[in-house]
Amino acid sequence: MPAGRPGPAAQSARRPPPLLPLLLLCVLGAPRGGSGAHTAVISPQDPTLLIGSSLQATCSVRGDPQGPTAEGLYWTLNGRRLPPELSRILNASTLALALANLNGSRQQSGDNLVCHAQDGSILAGSCLYVGLPPEKPFNISCWSKNMKDLTCRWTPGAHGETFLHTNYSLKYKLRWYGQDNTCEEYHTVGPHSCHIPKDLALFTPYEIWVEATNRLGSARSDVLTLDILDVVTTDPPPDVHVSRVGGLEDQLSVRWVSPPALKDFLFQAKYQIRYRVEDSVDWKVVDDVSNQTSCRLAGLKPGTVYFVQVRCNPFGIYGSKKAGIWSEWSHPTAASTPRSERPGPGGGACEPRGGEPSSGPVRRELKQFLGWLKKHAYCSNLSFRLYDQWRAWMQKSHKTRNQDEGILPSGRRGSARGPAR
Repeated sequence: MPAGRPGPAAQSARRPPPLLPLLLLCVLGAPRGGSGAHTAVISPQDPTLLIGSSLQATCSVRGDPQGPTAEGLYWTLNGRRLPPELSRILNASTLALALANLNGSRQQSGDNLVCHAQDGSILAGSCLYVGLPPEKPFNISCWSKNMKDLTCRWTPGAHGETFLHTNYSLKYKLRWYGQDNTCEEYHTVGPHSCHIPKDLALFTPYEIWVEATNRLGSARSDVLTLDILDVVTTDPPPDVHVSRVGGLEDQLSVRWVSPPALKDFLFQAKYQIRYRVEDSVDWKVVDDVSNQTSCRLAGLKPGTVYFVQVRCNPFGIYGSKKAGIWSEWSHPTAASTPRSERPGPGGGACEPRGGEPSSGPVRRELKQFLGWLKKHAYCSNLSFRLYDQWRAWMQKSHKTRNQDEGILPSGRRGSARGPAR
């Protein structure tokens, strides 16, 4: 028996190679023809093709003339044996393969095309790359949280998937001078993002763009021009507290702290509040908070749990004219309004009784005033002072009416009504 050729027992004991080593060929390197007596070469080696292309490949055996022949060879792709009708014998040592209308590679490191001997051993392998060239990246957005750094993210393309490993590089430079710089801290806020931690200049614009490259080509985004001062944002406001306003069943007080990262800089801030009831996903947004760090929410349902969030928009930093960038919302903070203790359906205010015609117009006017407050003045300190005065007057009026109706103790009731007839 020729040296190096397995005997019948060894051949029958051998099994096809497991799937995992096959899938790792293109990661660790496919065999190019080992040092043994039986080797083969696949041509073309590691081809790169567009989706929909065709491939003509050959596996040629080298070495001992008594070794494997083309008649016993077969192909696998990603560990699966290809149908024999896709192959044909060119000569005693060469087996050809024809693949048409190729799909995108199943793995970005390349598909594993392997030539096997009749006993299942691997003679040669090739990495097959099938995909698309990168598309032009777009939708670049950038922000800074301390005016010393910059974070940017982008969209890779209209279709996105190239089926090939595609490298994205964020480039930047001063607009009128300076050399190109490359961002180095990638995937900081998602798969297509990069963070520039320091050494950025203020009061001068930057040009920023993204370059995409893979085996089939390259693409470059449009250039984004920005000034660091125009894209400043911050973390959400910390220490958000929500509490009741005494016994008022339709109000909650919200307080928070200004963003500490920007406390040393000259800027203004706008805040937004949003809230929802516990069993709802619909948020209601309060826009007119201005630069206060507290707010009352009015017109709420008594005895109801609310979730509240706050976000900040720093603007006008060192005189910047841009609108600023909203922070993320703070973590939800929960609080409940007191349960209503007043009688009547829905816990609403009592309607005036008959025999009190003079109080009707006053109450209607106050009710209209209250409705206007709830709709237009969520966070106005002056309006809420008036609202509190109205509530105090209502409580006093309610107490006086109860006294007039005979709810006082019996000893005082007689004196209040005068001498009996």
